[in-house]
Amino acid sequence: MAGSFVLRRVATAVLSIVSAMTLLFCLTAFIPGDPASVLLGPQASAEFSRQFITEMGLDKPLYERVLFFFANVATGNLGVDVITGRPVSTIVLDVLPNTIALALASVLIAVTVGLPLGIFAATHRGSRSDAVLAVASIVFVSMPSFILGIVFLVVFSVWLDWLPILGTGTGWLDQLQRLILPAFVLSLGYIGLLARLLRTSLIEVLGENYIRTSRAFGISNWRITYTYALRNALLPTLATLGIIVGRLLGGAVLIEILFARKGLGSTLYDAIVSRNFPVIQGVVFVVVVIFVLVQLAVELSYSLVDPRIRAGRQER
Repeated sequence: MAGSFVLRRVATAVLSIVSAMTLLFCLTAFIPGDPASVLLGPQASAEFSRQFITEMGLDKPLYERVLFFFANVATGNLGVDVITGRPVSTIVLDVLPNTIALALASVLIAVTVGLPLGIFAATHRGSRSDAVLAVASIVFVSMPSFILGIVFLVVFSVWLDWLPILGTGTGWLDQLQRLILPAFVLSLGYIGLLARLLRTSLIEVLGENYIRTSRAFGISNWRITYTYALRNALLPTLATLGIIVGRLLGGAVLIEILFARKGLGSTLYDAIVSRNFPVIQGVVFVVVVIFVLVQLAVELSYSLVDPRIRAGRQER
């Protein structure tokens, strides 16, 4: 039964990747304008433009382009950059570590700050501190990350001159210094989201009958909160982390552009501006695969932590 559950989740993940890429090909087919004119310029001859369109495969039916793309992916080929002639896989591998570092640093900051704040708010329910945290969470969740990025750039890089302004850096120390500000800006909204989610979940768990029974037996509040209640309260937060990683990959586009960081987001933006379809398809494919794999890992781990979820789905 456990094996069939894993197989269903893997099949769903593969279907999600295929559906996302098919949708991307459909969207690119409706993008207005001639990609040959954008890439070659208005002075290019009609014959050269037609040859270029043929080399890009844009003259083929949509289903053939989709099948051709996945056939190449099966061999590890993501296509060729039509501007530089470099393999798209090489371009992706060059910038992928920067995006992964940004996403992981943002998740680490969000978890290490958001979860303790959520526990504190739940154990101090109704206090002034709880109210302040609630307001701050709403503000940071609702404020766009690029606005926070501009504010933090001006304050910490220009006025205070504490951190470098732009770029990814060269040495590991320089890279770490240039990672702090964008990672913190990207994580701020999720700090508030995780704090509010854990607060709500923990308050609900602390009201359960087995918690009241534990208190009746004289078990300390600290042990009840951190040994019994917190594990169950963390389950919804664990499921949300998979969604957060996907949203971080999307939010990294603006942050990487704002902080001039070379990553998947900025590479995708440059490819969209230049109508470089092979790079667009390769970068989106990698982002979709990362997001789906993270979601799959979170769901499988979620079912391991709480076997009732796996059992309930198997019964359906």
